Amino acid sequence: MPLQPSDRRDASPSGHAARPGTALYVHFPYCVVKCTYCDFYSVPVERPNGAREDVDGALDGLLAEARLRAPLAPRTVFLGGGTPSLPSAEQIGRFLDELDSICGFRASAVEVTAECNPESLDAAKAAALLAGGVTRLSVGVQSLQQSVLELFGRAHDAEQGLRALAAAREGGATRLSADLIYAAPGLTAAQWEADLERVVAAAGGLEHLSAYNLTFEEGTRLEMLRRRGDLAPLDEDTELAMFEATARIAAAAGMERYEVSNYARPGEACEHNLVYWANGEYVGIGPSAVSKVGNARFGNVRSVDAWLRAVQRATACEIDAGAIADWSEEPSALARLGETWWLGLRRTIGVDPAEARATAGFDDGAAPDPAVPIAERMVGHGLLALVDGRYRLTERGRPLADGVAKEFLALDPQPPRD
Repeated sequence: MPLQPSDRRDASPSGHAARPGTALYVHFPYCVVKCTYCDFYSVPVERPNGAREDVDGALDGLLAEARLRAPLAPRTVFLGGGTPSLPSAEQIGRFLDELDSICGFRASAVEVTAECNPESLDAAKAAALLAGGVTRLSVGVQSLQQSVLELFGRAHDAEQGLRALAAAREGGATRLSADLIYAAPGLTAAQWEADLERVVAAAGGLEHLSAYNLTFEEGTRLEMLRRRGDLAPLDEDTELAMFEATARIAAAAGMERYEVSNYARPGEACEHNLVYWANGEYVGIGPSAVSKVGNARFGNVRSVDAWLRAVQRATACEIDAGAIADWSEEPSALARLGETWWLGLRRTIGVDPAEARATAGFDDGAAPDPAVPIAERMVGHGLLALVDGRYRLTERGRPLADGVAKEFLALDPQPPRD
């Protein structure tokens, strides 16, 4: 009997225990300033009245939630935010020691990444992260143009970005990545190429590069400025020129594209993010963090105070981590299939239809695969190609990856949770 799409329904996170080897995401909520393009949950560490947020309290909350979710033994760990490099070296060392005592990540993880911002990273901070078990540093340089940094509301200048990369290397980093954003209003293709060449050559040459197209996310200051008519997006021709130049310059620096926006030297791809693109399982701790265990997804509240109260309540009552989830859902089989294609097509290796069905739990062999006709239609448009049994974005399709993805997400008529 063909598998029928089920209705999306609430799914209690209780009872969905993560298996050993799951990816662990740790969301540190504080940053120096809220960037104008950022729609991730974060809170400036300095309050309007000049008081400072309780960084130790947030770190203790993260450890308490990790205890609720134990045992974990994660294969990968990603410290994101917010700005995980914001705490002091001493705070970082204490936190990582405690986290290891809870989940044993130093023994289990093949990769531990920490996001860092230039204004809060020096060699001593980098050394503390690495001594604590971090194996990979990712520095949010974002731009070397002062006008762009000011537009983004960044708390550092261009030279600080380059110095942070040098400091990471001085502190002992052997796996070093930089984040950059292209297609900022007013940025020229020549400026982008010059900046990119400086960044990939910094600190003796990076192992990894993430280069993202600027998007105007709903609720951000940049989106508000665009809606008001105070800011115009870059024209598509210049945007495409920047996209193509990125692959060329990264290749010249020894990095190959392995995902639409990510480039790495051999063996240096981000293992944690590969879990997301494979639609695998992950556990997220911290305010706003999302988990995917089995077919269920659940997420924490987007408020430090409310999240801390939920963690404290669950700890005091000795109940499992499901009690702190703010929302939960179990997408339909069709939705899971569409998401698996959407995520998988971002990878250079593309999607094997049989693997996608297995990942999504769309496993009735008698059922026709509803994703394949969409893929074949994209082949007809020159946006996908079938190579060795895998559908992959073509050179023409890669810049249009988001549009291609929407075709697969439409497999499920119900929109995904925001």
